[in-house]
Amino acid sequence: MTVRVRFAPSPTGSLHIGGARTALFNWLFARKEKGEFILRIEDTDTQRYVAEATEGIIRTMRWLGLDWDEGPEMGGPKGPYRQSERLELYRREARRLLDAGLAYPCYCTQEELAQMREEARKSGRAPRYDGRCRHLDEAARRAKEAAGIQPVLRIKAPAEGVTVVRDLIRGEVAFENHTIDDLIIMKSNGIPTYNFACVVDDHAMGITHVLRAEEHLSNTPKQIIIYRALGYPLPQFAHLPMILAPDRSKLSKRHGATAVEEFREQGYLAPAIINYLALLGWSPGEDREIMTLDEMVDRFSLEAINKAAAVYDLNKLTWLNARYINSLPLETVVREALPFLQAAALIPPDPSPEEMEYITRVVDAVRSRVHTLAELAGAVSYFFRDDFIYEEKGVRKYFSQPEVTGWLKRGREALSRVEPFDLEHTEAAYRQVMAELNIPGGKLIHPTRLALSGRTVGPGLFDIIVLLGREKCLERLDRAIKWIKVHQNV
Repeated sequence: MTVRVRFAPSPTGSLHIGGARTALFNWLFARKEKGEFILRIEDTDTQRYVAEATEGIIRTMRWLGLDWDEGPEMGGPKGPYRQSERLELYRREARRLLDAGLAYPCYCTQEELAQMREEARKSGRAPRYDGRCRHLDEAARRAKEAAGIQPVLRIKAPAEGVTVVRDLIRGEVAFENHTIDDLIIMKSNGIPTYNFACVVDDHAMGITHVLRAEEHLSNTPKQIIIYRALGYPLPQFAHLPMILAPDRSKLSKRHGATAVEEFREQGYLAPAIINYLALLGWSPGEDREIMTLDEMVDRFSLEAINKAAAVYDLNKLTWLNARYINSLPLETVVREALPFLQAAALIPPDPSPEEMEYITRVVDAVRSRVHTLAELAGAVSYFFRDDFIYEEKGVRKYFSQPEVTGWLKRGREALSRVEPFDLEHTEAAYRQVMAELNIPGGKLIHPTRLALSGRTVGPGLFDIIVLLGREKCLERLDRAIKWIKVHQNV
């Protein structure tokens, strides 16, 4: 049997962390089992549908590196892969249930349903449809239709016994059938409900394993009832642990960014996000934390997925992102950083080869010190702009010393003469100045860094000096010396 799994997002907004984790686990399972991963867009919720969301989901999936074997844009033998293009299939299967006496039209109005809920509440019962339309005779149905009432279609659910979900992660979970009412499978406008369309599609697409979030566990007995009514074999189910906020409440926007696109815009890298998502509910063993996709595939198993909820930790994601910025191939980090440098107006839209060489050297100098690409853009700004201001704390600490202008002038003189202007020789020249002045290295290094960058921290001073070049260093030292004289005399 070929394993076939699917990720079936509803295009109601951006792809969020929870959905991306579900997509990743399905993808890992398919690749591990040499199976097939299908992307299906469940777009029949017309009230919440967002037109551009499908494109956004596809774009985000591609950016994360989660390719699919069948789905929108590429097609496949079990398509179409948008539910809005499969309506005739749902209506045909619903008609089959109706003709077999396994479903019935329901004419209850919203007012009647609200009354049922209120009566259940008053009597301490769970809200449940009471099945009043289940036993309508033909005459009563014709009268309802003559009155212009458009019915929904309900499936006849068993009133007794239990429906058991055999879950690959949680074991057997039993649901009392008396808690499950006669589900609506087709709305009055001819659109299928989620549970019905999901079952019909999973069967038609040959899905063998349904891996989805734990929040769908309560839907599974309802879907099993639909499977059995339609005569479909059951797939295997696995419900992934919930992702909770740090306070163990339900993760929401109030806890910060939760959409993958938001993280991308903030300068998080796709491999870091994927790596972090893999650790939300799965234990790869051997205390492994940094993994490539290939390593994840090699280690992945459903048995290693935890039952307990995973806790979302932005600090852990940010730590991982910093590790990836520092360890990925330099050309990869530069490529991902370019849009952030351009958005900050630090580089032109189409850098020349010479400019790209400089950008690459600058990124390499600072990438070990930043956590995100947005932070990187801020950390390199002084390499591209001269109009920076000096950090106030640095001014108080390093520019307020009476001897500082003399020290900076001696450093400037050394840099003006050093040949060649490389790391080894510029550092040697500065060390000589320190020896001649008989001062600790910090007395010259710290104010020089502040003069050249406006900052008190950053890459090594001599890395900065060589990257900026002789002319730029001399100009900035002159500027700082002039600035100090003006402000020391105020």
